[in-house]
Amino acid sequence: MSVSDYQEILKYYELHETIGTGGFAKVKLGRHLLTGEKVAIKIMDKFALGDDLPRVKTEIDAMKNLSHQHVCRLYHVIETSKKIFMVLEYCPGGELFDYIVSKDRLSEEEARVFFRQIVSAIAYVHSQGYAHRDLKPENLLIDEKHNLKLIDFGLCAKPKGGLDYRLNTCCGSPAYAAPELIQGKAYIGSEADIWSMGVLLYALLCGFLPFDDDNVMALYRRITRGKYTVPKWLSPSSTLLLNQLLQVDPKKRITVKHLLSHPWLMQGYSDAVQWQSKYPLGHLDEDCVTELSVFHNQSRESISALISEVINVCQCHSVDLDLNIAHVDGSQKKRKAKLFGSLERGLDKVITMLTPGKKKRFSRHGPRKLKAHYNVTMTQLLNPDQLLNEIISVLSKKQVEYIKKGYTLKCQTKPDFGKESMKFELEVCRLSKNEAVGIRRQRLRGDAWVYKRLVEDILSSCQV
Repeated sequence: MSVSDYQEILKYYELHETIGTGGFAKVKLGRHLLTGEKVAIKIMDKFALGDDLPRVKTEIDAMKNLSHQHVCRLYHVIETSKKIFMVLEYCPGGELFDYIVSKDRLSEEEARVFFRQIVSAIAYVHSQGYAHRDLKPENLLIDEKHNLKLIDFGLCAKPKGGLDYRLNTCCGSPAYAAPELIQGKAYIGSEADIWSMGVLLYALLCGFLPFDDDNVMALYRRITRGKYTVPKWLSPSSTLLLNQLLQVDPKKRITVKHLLSHPWLMQGYSDAVQWQSKYPLGHLDEDCVTELSVFHNQSRESISALISEVINVCQCHSVDLDLNIAHVDGSQKKRKAKLFGSLERGLDKVITMLTPGKKKRFSRHGPRKLKAHYNVTMTQLLNPDQLLNEIISVLSKKQVEYIKKGYTLKCQTKPDFGKESMKFELEVCRLSKNEAVGIRRQRLRGDAWVYKRLVEDILSSCQV
Protein backbone atom coordinates (compact mmCIF):
# COMPACT_ATOMS: atom_id res chain seq x y z
CA MET A 1 0.00 0.00 0.00
CA SER A 2 1.16 3.56 -0.68
CA VAL A 3 2.07 5.21 2.63
CA SER A 4 0.99 8.64 1.34
CA ASP A 5 -2.55 7.34 0.76
CA TYR A 6 -2.81 6.42 4.44
CA GLN A 7 -1.08 9.41 6.06
CA GLU A 8 -4.35 11.23 6.79
CA ILE A 9 -6.15 8.27 8.41
CA LEU A 10 -3.04 7.43 10.47
CA LYS A 11 -3.25 10.85 12.13
CA TYR A 12 -6.34 9.62 13.95
CA TYR A 13 -6.34 5.80 13.94
CA GLU A 14 -4.11 2.76 14.20
CA LEU A 15 -4.79 0.25 11.41
CA HIS A 16 -4.84 -3.45 12.28
CA GLU A 17 -5.84 -6.64 10.45
CA THR A 18 -8.31 -6.87 7.57
CA ILE A 19 -11.68 -8.10 8.88
CA GLY A 20 -13.64 -8.05 5.63
CA THR A 21 -13.35 -7.61 1.87
CA GLY A 22 -15.77 -7.28 -0.98
CA GLY A 23 -16.13 -5.53 -4.31
CA PHE A 24 -13.81 -2.54 -4.36
CA ALA A 25 -13.51 -2.19 -0.58
CA LYS A 26 -11.76 -3.79 2.33
CA VAL A 27 -12.51 -3.31 6.01
CA LYS A 28 -9.77 -3.11 8.62
CA LEU A 29 -9.97 -3.14 12.38
CA GLY A 30 -8.83 0.24 13.68
CA ARG A 31 -8.25 1.92 17.01
CA HIS A 32 -8.83 5.60 17.70
CA LEU A 33 -5.51 7.06 18.89
CA LEU A 34 -7.05 9.44 21.43
CA THR A 35 -9.65 7.22 23.10
CA GLY A 36 -8.50 3.68 22.29
CA GLU A 37 -11.96 2.93 20.87
CA LYS A 38 -12.09 0.05 18.36
CA VAL A 39 -13.58 0.97 14.98
CA ALA A 40 -14.11 -0.64 11.58
CA ILE A 41 -12.45 1.30 8.77
CA LYS A 42 -13.87 0.75 5.29
CA ILE A 43 -11.21 1.60 2.70
CA MET A 44 -12.18 2.22 -0.92
CA ASP A 45 -10.07 2.96 -3.98
CA LYS A 46 -11.72 5.83 -5.87
CA PHE A 47 -10.34 4.80 -9.26
CA ALA A 48 -11.50 1.18 -8.84
CA LEU A 49 -14.96 2.36 -7.74
CA GLY A 50 -15.59 3.99 -11.11
CA ASP A 51 -19.35 4.15 -11.70
CA ASP A 52 -19.98 3.01 -8.11
CA LEU A 53 -18.63 6.28 -6.69
CA PRO A 54 -22.15 7.85 -6.51
CA ARG A 55 -23.27 4.81 -4.50
CA VAL A 56 -20.60 5.59 -1.90
CA LYS A 57 -21.80 9.19 -1.73
CA THR A 58 -25.37 7.92 -1.25
CA GLU A 59 -24.25 5.68 1.60
CA ILE A 60 -22.32 8.45 3.36
CA ASP A 61 -25.11 11.01 2.94
CA ALA A 62 -27.61 8.56 4.45
CA MET A 63 -25.45 7.37 7.33
CA LYS A 64 -24.48 10.86 8.47
CA ASN A 65 -28.22 11.65 8.74
CA LEU A 66 -29.19 8.47 10.60
CA SER A 67 -28.58 7.85 14.29
CA HIS A 68 -30.32 4.87 15.86
CA GLN A 69 -29.52 2.05 18.27
CA HIS A 70 -29.89 -0.54 15.48
CA VAL A 71 -28.14 1.36 12.67
CA CYS A 72 -24.35 1.13 12.43
CA ARG A 73 -22.83 4.51 13.28
CA LEU A 74 -20.63 6.45 10.89
CA TYR A 75 -18.03 8.31 12.95
CA HIS A 76 -15.73 9.89 10.41
CA VAL A 77 -15.12 10.16 6.67
CA ILE A 78 -11.71 10.99 5.23
CA GLU A 79 -11.08 11.48 1.53
CA THR A 80 -7.70 11.71 -0.18
CA SER A 81 -6.87 12.00 -3.87
CA LYS A 82 -7.04 8.19 -4.24
CA LYS A 83 -8.89 6.77 -1.22
CA ILE A 84 -12.09 7.12 0.75
CA PHE A 85 -12.01 6.00 4.40
CA MET A 86 -15.29 5.42 6.24
CA VAL A 87 -14.80 5.00 10.00
CA LEU A 88 -17.67 2.92 11.34
CA GLU A 89 -18.89 1.42 14.59
CA TYR A 90 -17.09 -1.89 15.20
CA CYS A 91 -19.36 -4.92 15.57
CA PRO A 92 -17.24 -7.88 16.74
CA GLY A 93 -20.08 -10.40 16.33
CA GLY A 94 -19.87 -10.33 12.52
CA GLU A 95 -22.72 -10.87 10.08
CA LEU A 96 -26.14 -12.15 11.07
CA PHE A 97 -25.78 -14.52 8.11
CA ASP A 98 -22.83 -16.32 9.74
CA TYR A 99 -24.78 -16.59 12.96
CA ILE A 100 -27.68 -18.28 11.12
CA VAL A 101 -25.21 -20.68 9.46
CA SER A 102 -23.72 -21.63 12.83
CA LYS A 103 -27.16 -22.33 14.34
CA ASP A 104 -28.64 -23.98 11.21
CA ARG A 105 -31.81 -22.07 12.10
CA LEU A 106 -32.92 -19.96 15.06
CA SER A 107 -35.58 -20.76 17.61
CA GLU A 108 -38.75 -18.69 17.31
CA GLU A 109 -37.82 -16.85 20.54
CA GLU A 110 -34.36 -15.84 19.30
CA ALA A 111 -35.68 -14.97 15.84
CA ARG A 112 -38.25 -12.72 17.53
CA VAL A 113 -35.53 -10.84 19.46
CA PHE A 114 -33.63 -10.15 16.24
CA PHE A 115 -36.71 -9.39 14.14
CA ARG A 116 -37.96 -6.81 16.65
CA GLN A 117 -34.62 -5.05 16.23
CA ILE A 118 -34.88 -5.22 12.43
CA VAL A 119 -38.41 -3.77 12.56
CA SER A 120 -37.15 -1.02 14.89
CA ALA A 121 -34.33 -0.08 12.49
CA ILE A 122 -36.51 -0.11 9.38
CA ALA A 123 -39.33 1.85 11.03
CA TYR A 124 -36.79 4.51 11.98
CA VAL A 125 -35.12 4.54 8.54
CA HIS A 126 -38.54 4.91 6.88
CA SER A 127 -39.50 7.69 9.31
CA GLN A 128 -36.46 9.62 8.06
CA GLY A 129 -37.68 9.28 4.47
CA TYR A 130 -35.33 6.49 3.36
CA ALA A 131 -35.96 3.06 1.85
CA HIS A 132 -33.00 0.70 2.39
CA ARG A 133 -33.56 -1.55 -0.68
CA ASP A 134 -30.86 -4.11 0.19
CA LEU A 135 -32.05 -5.88 3.32
CA LYS A 136 -30.39 -9.27 3.89
CA PRO A 137 -28.56 -11.07 6.73
CA GLU A 138 -25.17 -10.03 5.32
CA ASN A 139 -26.16 -6.38 5.90
CA LEU A 140 -26.92 -6.84 9.58
CA LEU A 141 -24.02 -6.99 12.03
CA ILE A 142 -23.98 -8.20 15.63
CA ASP A 143 -22.37 -5.93 18.23
CA GLU A 144 -20.68 -6.86 21.50
CA LYS A 145 -24.04 -6.86 23.30
CA HIS A 146 -25.54 -9.24 20.71
CA ASN A 147 -27.71 -6.51 19.20
CA LEU A 148 -28.16 -5.98 15.47
CA LYS A 149 -26.82 -3.00 13.51
CA LEU A 150 -28.03 -2.28 9.97
CA ILE A 151 -25.31 -1.46 7.42
CA ASP A 152 -24.76 -0.82 3.68
CA PHE A 153 -26.92 2.11 2.63
CA GLY A 154 -25.33 2.29 -0.82
CA LEU A 155 -28.60 1.38 -2.57
CA CYS A 156 -30.94 3.34 -0.32
CA ALA A 157 -33.31 5.91 -1.75
CA LYS A 158 -34.77 9.11 -0.31
CA PRO A 159 -37.39 10.17 -2.85
CA LYS A 160 -37.87 13.94 -3.01
CA GLY A 161 -41.60 13.36 -3.20
CA GLY A 162 -41.60 11.33 0.03
CA LEU A 163 -41.71 7.57 0.66
CA ASP A 164 -44.94 7.20 -1.36
CA TYR A 165 -43.11 8.41 -4.46
CA ARG A 166 -42.59 5.56 -6.93
CA LEU A 167 -39.09 4.38 -7.83
CA ASN A 168 -37.89 2.65 -10.99
CA THR A 169 -34.35 1.42 -10.25
CA CYS A 170 -34.08 -2.36 -9.99
CA CYS A 171 -31.43 -2.98 -7.36
CA GLY A 172 -30.52 -5.18 -4.41
CA SER A 173 -30.02 -8.94 -4.13
CA PRO A 174 -32.26 -11.08 -6.38
CA ALA A 175 -33.32 -13.58 -3.68
CA TYR A 176 -34.60 -10.73 -1.46
CA ALA A 177 -36.15 -8.58 -4.21
CA ALA A 178 -39.89 -7.91 -4.21
CA PRO A 179 -41.98 -9.16 -7.18
CA GLU A 180 -42.88 -5.66 -8.40
CA LEU A 181 -39.20 -4.70 -8.44
CA ILE A 182 -37.97 -7.62 -10.56
CA GLN A 183 -40.92 -7.19 -12.93
CA GLY A 184 -39.62 -3.75 -13.80
CA LYS A 185 -42.67 -1.94 -12.45
CA ALA A 186 -42.55 1.39 -10.66
CA TYR A 187 -42.56 0.54 -6.97
CA ILE A 188 -42.65 2.10 -3.51
CA GLY A 189 -39.37 1.55 -1.67
CA SER A 190 -40.86 1.01 1.78
CA GLU A 191 -43.18 -1.71 0.43
CA ALA A 192 -40.22 -3.47 -1.22
CA ASP A 193 -38.39 -3.36 2.14
CA ILE A 194 -41.32 -5.16 3.81
CA TRP A 195 -41.01 -8.05 1.32
CA SER A 196 -37.26 -8.29 2.02
CA MET A 197 -38.05 -8.38 5.75
CA GLY A 198 -40.28 -11.38 5.05
CA VAL A 199 -37.43 -13.19 3.30
CA LEU A 200 -35.17 -12.27 6.22
CA LEU A 201 -37.59 -13.63 8.82
CA TYR A 202 -37.98 -16.85 6.82
CA ALA A 203 -34.17 -17.24 6.73
CA LEU A 204 -33.99 -16.73 10.52
CA LEU A 205 -36.69 -19.32 11.23
CA CYS A 206 -35.74 -21.88 8.56
CA GLY A 207 -32.01 -21.53 7.87
CA PHE A 208 -32.59 -21.29 4.12
CA LEU A 209 -34.35 -18.98 1.66
CA PRO A 210 -38.03 -19.12 0.65
CA PHE A 211 -37.14 -18.45 -3.00
CA ASP A 212 -33.91 -20.00 -4.24
CA ASP A 213 -32.64 -21.26 -7.58
CA ASP A 214 -29.24 -21.28 -9.30
CA ASN A 215 -30.96 -20.01 -12.44
CA VAL A 216 -31.88 -16.34 -11.99
CA MET A 217 -34.88 -16.48 -14.35
CA ALA A 218 -36.26 -19.52 -12.51
CA LEU A 219 -35.72 -17.65 -9.23
CA TYR A 220 -37.69 -14.67 -10.56
CA ARG A 221 -40.57 -16.95 -11.58
CA ARG A 222 -40.70 -18.37 -8.04
CA ILE A 223 -40.74 -14.86 -6.55
CA THR A 224 -43.47 -13.55 -8.84
CA ARG A 225 -45.65 -16.57 -7.95
CA GLY A 226 -44.96 -16.02 -4.26
CA LYS A 227 -45.17 -19.74 -3.46
CA TYR A 228 -42.76 -21.13 -0.89
CA THR A 229 -42.40 -24.20 1.32
CA VAL A 230 -43.76 -23.96 4.86
CA PRO A 231 -41.59 -26.26 7.04
CA LYS A 232 -43.46 -28.30 9.65
CA TRP A 233 -41.57 -26.71 12.56
CA LEU A 234 -43.04 -23.25 11.90
CA SER A 235 -45.77 -22.27 14.36
CA PRO A 236 -49.16 -21.10 13.03
CA SER A 237 -48.41 -17.54 14.19
CA SER A 238 -45.04 -17.53 12.39
CA THR A 239 -46.67 -18.87 9.23
CA LEU A 240 -49.34 -16.15 9.40
CA LEU A 241 -46.78 -13.35 9.77
CA LEU A 242 -44.69 -14.66 6.87
CA ASN A 243 -47.83 -14.75 4.73
CA GLN A 244 -48.57 -11.12 5.63
CA LEU A 245 -45.03 -10.05 4.75
CA LEU A 246 -44.65 -12.09 1.54
CA GLN A 247 -47.73 -10.88 -0.29
CA VAL A 248 -47.09 -10.59 -4.04
CA ASP A 249 -49.48 -7.61 -4.20
CA PRO A 250 -47.62 -4.81 -2.36
CA LYS A 251 -50.90 -3.19 -1.32
CA LYS A 252 -51.86 -6.36 0.59
CA ARG A 253 -48.55 -6.48 2.48
CA ILE A 254 -48.51 -5.64 6.16
CA THR A 255 -47.15 -2.17 6.97
CA VAL A 256 -44.34 -1.26 9.37
CA LYS A 257 -46.90 0.54 11.53
CA HIS A 258 -48.85 -2.69 12.04
CA LEU A 259 -45.65 -4.70 12.59
CA LEU A 260 -44.71 -2.63 15.65
CA SER A 261 -47.47 -4.20 17.74
CA HIS A 262 -48.11 -7.37 15.74
CA PRO A 263 -49.18 -10.32 17.96
CA TRP A 264 -46.18 -12.42 16.87
CA LEU A 265 -43.73 -9.66 17.80
CA MET A 266 -45.55 -9.03 21.10
CA GLN A 267 -45.22 -12.63 22.36
CA GLY A 268 -43.21 -12.42 25.60
CA TYR A 269 -43.17 -8.60 25.49
CA SER A 270 -45.43 -6.07 27.18
CA ASP A 271 -44.46 -3.12 24.96
CA ALA A 272 -44.63 -2.54 21.23
CA VAL A 273 -41.37 -2.30 19.29
CA GLN A 274 -39.60 0.96 20.14
CA TRP A 275 -38.58 2.50 16.84
CA GLN A 276 -37.65 6.02 17.93
CA SER A 277 -33.94 6.73 18.21
CA LYS A 278 -32.30 6.59 21.63
CA TYR A 279 -29.42 8.59 20.14
CA PRO A 280 -30.78 11.61 18.25
CA LEU A 281 -28.22 13.51 16.18
CA GLY A 282 -26.36 16.12 18.20
CA HIS A 283 -27.17 14.40 21.51
CA LEU A 284 -24.40 14.68 24.10
CA ASP A 285 -23.92 12.02 26.76
CA GLU A 286 -24.63 13.78 30.05
CA ASP A 287 -22.27 11.56 32.07
CA CYS A 288 -19.40 12.26 29.68
CA VAL A 289 -20.02 16.02 29.83
CA THR A 290 -19.97 15.87 33.64
CA GLU A 291 -16.71 13.86 33.69
CA LEU A 292 -15.02 16.31 31.31
CA SER A 293 -16.22 19.39 33.21
CA VAL A 294 -14.81 17.99 36.47
CA PHE A 295 -11.54 16.92 34.82
CA HIS A 296 -10.96 20.34 33.19
CA ASN A 297 -12.50 22.39 36.00
CA GLN A 298 -14.91 24.08 33.61
CA SER A 299 -18.67 24.46 33.65
CA ARG A 300 -20.83 21.84 31.98
CA GLU A 301 -22.22 24.56 29.71
CA SER A 302 -18.78 25.57 28.40
CA ILE A 303 -17.78 21.92 27.81
CA SER A 304 -21.07 21.24 25.97
CA ALA A 305 -20.61 24.35 23.83
CA LEU A 306 -17.02 23.39 23.00
CA ILE A 307 -17.93 19.83 22.00
CA SER A 308 -20.88 21.01 19.89
CA GLU A 309 -18.65 23.52 18.12
CA VAL A 310 -16.05 20.88 17.29
CA ILE A 311 -18.72 18.39 16.17
CA ASN A 312 -20.21 20.97 13.79
CA VAL A 313 -16.83 21.48 12.14
CA CYS A 314 -15.51 17.92 12.18
CA GLN A 315 -18.44 15.54 11.96
CA CYS A 316 -18.22 13.37 8.86
CA HIS A 317 -16.19 15.94 6.97
CA SER A 318 -15.32 15.67 3.28
CA VAL A 319 -18.44 13.85 2.14
CA ASP A 320 -18.97 15.61 -1.19
CA LEU A 321 -16.59 13.14 -2.87
CA ASP A 322 -15.44 15.69 -5.39
CA LEU A 323 -12.39 16.99 -3.49
CA ASN A 324 -14.07 20.41 -3.15
CA ILE A 325 -13.64 20.20 0.61
CA ALA A 326 -15.38 22.96 2.55
CA HIS A 327 -12.87 25.70 3.28
CA VAL A 328 -12.32 26.69 6.90
CA ASP A 329 -10.69 30.04 7.55
CA GLY A 330 -7.13 29.63 8.89
CA SER A 331 -7.68 31.79 11.97
CA GLN A 332 -10.85 29.83 12.75
CA LYS A 333 -8.89 26.55 12.49
CA LYS A 334 -6.24 27.85 14.92
CA ARG A 335 -8.87 29.01 17.41
CA LYS A 336 -10.64 25.66 17.38
CA ALA A 337 -7.36 23.79 17.68
CA LYS A 338 -6.45 25.89 20.71
CA LEU A 339 -9.86 25.38 22.28
CA PHE A 340 -9.81 21.64 21.80
CA GLY A 341 -6.08 21.16 22.37
CA SER A 342 -6.23 21.28 26.16
CA LEU A 343 -9.13 18.82 26.11
CA GLU A 344 -7.15 16.37 23.95
CA ARG A 345 -4.01 16.73 26.06
CA GLY A 346 -5.98 16.04 29.22
CA LEU A 347 -7.55 12.96 27.69
CA ASP A 348 -4.14 11.84 26.45
CA LYS A 349 -2.91 11.77 30.05
CA VAL A 350 -5.86 9.63 31.08
CA ILE A 351 -5.38 7.25 28.15
CA THR A 352 -1.66 6.93 28.96
CA MET A 353 -2.51 5.92 32.52
CA LEU A 354 -5.22 3.47 31.53
CA THR A 355 -3.72 1.90 28.40
CA PRO A 356 -0.88 -0.62 28.91
CA GLY A 357 2.14 -0.17 26.67
CA LYS A 358 2.35 -2.23 23.49
CA LYS A 359 4.12 -5.51 23.92
CA LYS A 360 6.69 -6.61 21.41
CA ARG A 361 5.11 -8.93 18.88
CA PHE A 362 6.95 -12.21 18.54
CA SER A 363 6.82 -14.28 15.38
CA ARG A 364 4.19 -17.01 15.50
CA HIS A 365 4.84 -20.45 14.07
CA GLY A 366 1.71 -22.29 15.24
CA PRO A 367 -1.97 -21.54 14.60
CA ARG A 368 -3.62 -18.49 16.16
CA LYS A 369 -5.49 -18.80 19.43
CA LEU A 370 -9.07 -17.59 19.02
CA LYS A 371 -12.07 -17.33 21.30
CA ALA A 372 -14.95 -19.70 20.57
CA HIS A 373 -17.14 -17.97 18.00
CA TYR A 374 -20.02 -18.99 15.79
CA ASN A 375 -17.83 -18.83 12.67
CA VAL A 376 -15.38 -21.32 14.24
CA THR A 377 -16.13 -25.04 13.92
CA MET A 378 -14.61 -27.21 16.67
CA THR A 379 -13.03 -30.51 15.59
CA GLN A 380 -11.98 -33.73 17.33
CA LEU A 381 -8.40 -33.46 16.09
CA LEU A 382 -5.63 -32.20 18.36
CA ASN A 383 -2.93 -31.82 15.69
CA PRO A 384 -3.38 -28.59 13.66
CA ASP A 385 -1.07 -29.76 10.86
CA GLN A 386 -3.09 -32.94 10.41
CA LEU A 387 -6.28 -30.85 10.18
CA LEU A 388 -4.72 -28.45 7.68
CA ASN A 389 -3.62 -31.34 5.44
CA GLU A 390 -7.11 -32.87 5.65
CA ILE A 391 -8.74 -29.61 4.51
CA ILE A 392 -6.23 -29.23 1.65
CA SER A 393 -7.00 -32.78 0.52
CA VAL A 394 -10.75 -32.07 0.46
CA LEU A 395 -10.29 -28.75 -1.39
CA SER A 396 -8.28 -30.52 -4.09
CA LYS A 397 -11.01 -33.15 -4.51
CA LYS A 398 -13.66 -30.41 -4.76
CA GLN A 399 -11.52 -28.55 -7.33
CA VAL A 400 -11.36 -25.47 -5.11
CA GLU A 401 -8.24 -23.39 -5.72
CA TYR A 402 -6.37 -22.13 -2.67
CA ILE A 403 -3.32 -20.19 -1.53
CA LYS A 404 -1.75 -21.36 1.74
CA LYS A 405 -0.41 -18.70 4.10
CA GLY A 406 0.60 -20.23 7.41
CA TYR A 407 -2.53 -21.92 8.75
CA THR A 408 -4.87 -19.84 6.58
CA LEU A 409 -6.19 -21.05 3.21
CA LYS A 410 -7.44 -18.33 0.86
CA CYS A 411 -9.89 -20.26 -1.31
CA GLN A 412 -11.55 -19.53 -4.63
CA THR A 413 -13.94 -21.59 -6.72
CA LYS A 414 -13.53 -21.83 -10.46
CA PRO A 415 -16.19 -19.60 -12.04
CA ASP A 416 -18.89 -21.58 -13.80
CA PHE A 417 -20.22 -20.15 -17.04
CA GLY A 418 -22.14 -16.98 -16.19
CA LYS A 419 -21.52 -17.32 -12.44
CA GLU A 420 -19.35 -15.30 -10.10
CA SER A 421 -16.50 -17.17 -8.44
CA MET A 422 -16.67 -17.62 -4.67
CA LYS A 423 -13.84 -16.39 -2.42
CA PHE A 424 -13.54 -17.41 1.21
CA GLU A 425 -11.02 -18.20 3.94
CA LEU A 426 -10.54 -21.30 6.05
CA GLU A 427 -8.12 -21.00 8.96
CA VAL A 428 -6.95 -23.73 11.33
CA CYS A 429 -6.86 -22.26 14.84
CA ARG A 430 -6.67 -23.21 18.50
CA LEU A 431 -9.52 -22.37 20.84
CA SER A 432 -8.37 -20.39 23.87
CA LYS A 433 -10.28 -22.19 26.61
CA ASN A 434 -9.85 -25.91 25.95
CA GLU A 435 -6.88 -26.07 23.54
CA ALA A 436 -9.11 -27.76 20.95
CA VAL A 437 -8.34 -27.27 17.26
CA GLY A 438 -10.98 -25.55 15.14
CA ILE A 439 -11.66 -24.16 11.66
CA ARG A 440 -12.47 -20.47 11.26
CA ARG A 441 -14.44 -19.67 8.11
CA GLN A 442 -15.09 -16.33 6.44
CA ARG A 443 -16.85 -15.43 3.21
CA LEU A 444 -14.97 -12.81 1.19
CA ARG A 445 -16.96 -12.61 -2.03
CA GLY A 446 -19.91 -14.31 -3.65
CA ASP A 447 -23.48 -15.31 -2.84
CA ALA A 448 -23.89 -15.99 0.88
CA TRP A 449 -26.17 -19.02 0.55
CA VAL A 450 -24.00 -20.66 -2.13
CA TYR A 451 -21.09 -20.14 0.28
CA LYS A 452 -23.11 -21.77 3.07
CA ARG A 453 -23.75 -24.91 1.00
CA LEU A 454 -20.15 -25.09 -0.25
CA VAL A 455 -18.51 -24.72 3.18
CA GLU A 456 -20.93 -27.19 4.77
CA ASP A 457 -20.00 -29.67 2.02
CA ILE A 458 -16.26 -29.11 2.56
CA LEU A 459 -16.44 -29.43 6.36
CA SER A 460 -18.66 -32.51 6.26
CA SER A 461 -16.17 -34.15 3.86
CA CYS A 462 -13.26 -33.58 6.25
CA GLN A 463 -12.50 -36.53 8.54
CA VAL A 464 -12.50 -34.41 11.70
